[in-house]
Amino acid sequence: MWAYLEKKFKDFPAQQMVAKKIIELGLRIGGERIFCGDVEVKDTALAKAVGVDRRVVKATIKTIKDDKELKKLFENIWPAGAFLKNVARYLGYGLVEIEADADRPGILSSAAALIASKNISIKQVHADDPTVIKNPKLTIITEKEIPGNLINEFLKIKGVKKVSIS
Repeated sequence: MWAYLEKKFKDFPAQQMVAKKIIELGLRIGGERIFCGDVEVKDTALAKAVGVDRRVVKATIKTIKDDKELKKLFENIWPAGAFLKNVARYLGYGLVEIEADADRPGILSSAAALIASKNISIKQVHADDPTVIKNPKLTIITEKEIPGNLINEFLKIKGVKKVSIS
């Protein structure tokens, strides 16, 4: 689908930025409007976030609605819920961020197994989509803080480039 989206918007880079932002934020198109779940997002707010004129947002919606495949995709996106990364420490949770080779399978399962081996449960996992995010990260939020000495263990996982624990 990403190749199709790139092709569809190749002559309209500003619209492509809007379409990617809609996906990145888990927004959807309903009729002529944009929604986050069931909450309407104003065209001007999205335009400001992307750095384009609101007419570009309107044109993007029209381009999407006029294409059967894109319409199906953009009408059915739903936000994944609250991302706890920025509030983890206030909730007493642990946080691990891993930068890795996005094409290498098994990084999440290896990281989860390492955490489980220390009898720590996972509250939330978020993996950035490398087709949307330039420097994707795997973020794991745990029930309690992760011991700092596990950094070296995380770095032993094949494909892991960088790890931060907080």
